[in-house]
Amino acid sequence: MKQFLGFTIKTIMILMALAVLLDYCYTSVYLQSNNRNKIEYVYNSKSRNYDVVILGSSRANNHFVTEMFGQKGLKTFNYGISGGHLFEASLMLKLMLERHYKIKTVILETDLNLSNEKRSETVAAKFLPYIHDSEIIKNHFLNEADFNCLYYIPFYRYINFDALIGFREFYKTLSQQTTNVLDKGGFHALGNKKGNMKNDIRALKPLKNKYYDEIKQLCKNNNINFIAVMTPMCENTKGIEYFNKVKKAYREIYNYENVVVDDKYFSSCGHMNNAGARIFTARIINDFF
Repeated sequence: MKQFLGFTIKTIMILMALAVLLDYCYTSVYLQSNNRNKIEYVYNSKSRNYDVVILGSSRANNHFVTEMFGQKGLKTFNYGISGGHLFEASLMLKLMLERHYKIKTVILETDLNLSNEKRSETVAAKFLPYIHDSEIIKNHFLNEADFNCLYYIPFYRYINFDALIGFREFYKTLSQQTTNVLDKGGFHALGNKKGNMKNDIRALKPLKNKYYDEIKQLCKNNNINFIAVMTPMCENTKGIEYFNKVKKAYREIYNYENVVVDDKYFSSCGHMNNAGARIFTARIINDFF
């Protein structure tokens, strides 16, 4: 029995030591990379100057053509992330400000993402390699239900989110394999191939969203011009009155939902193709710049 207990204790100690070592190795690699996604591009950066920073979900990533801002002399980067929520947009802005980014204007895509305060599992995981290195990230995740596991159990976050920050991503980061997410100033153009051209958002309700309020307050505190907008959806959307509800709850949010309506300008019901994005971006630039 004593031998079994001794063996068990030694095994647990070896596994714990291995977890600590692997955690250190993975984190060290992610701390050296800045060319695979927008989060590490910000985290492992120093001060940058922008006339315009764009934040939001895929409805920002696919809808704001960075090149068109540049043609007007506006240094711009589209930090919209597909699948992202306001939880991650707020954290991105906090990290930019910590790195002393000088930003004149923030454009926040905020419409469907106002309906929840949850983190996006696929996007939030990309911040987790830095949770021990950053007080800002630690505090942002502090009230999450799994915070103690993520923060205190070595290597847990890499195992739990293996598909996102596990071995495959670790290897690609270590071997300095790049992606195209940073190309074209962060804008990702969609083609004309049609996806789902129907959408039902009747169940969505705009909330008094604390992460929206955080972004708004951060901009105020740092003298950043804050522009919040709603972007277009296809004609076959059920529950389109959601956008009016948002406008009623947040009068400062500009409603551009009906600026582009023809389905030929959409790749899917919630995402415009390149032609639609250019019409929309031209309108934004004309109205605000």
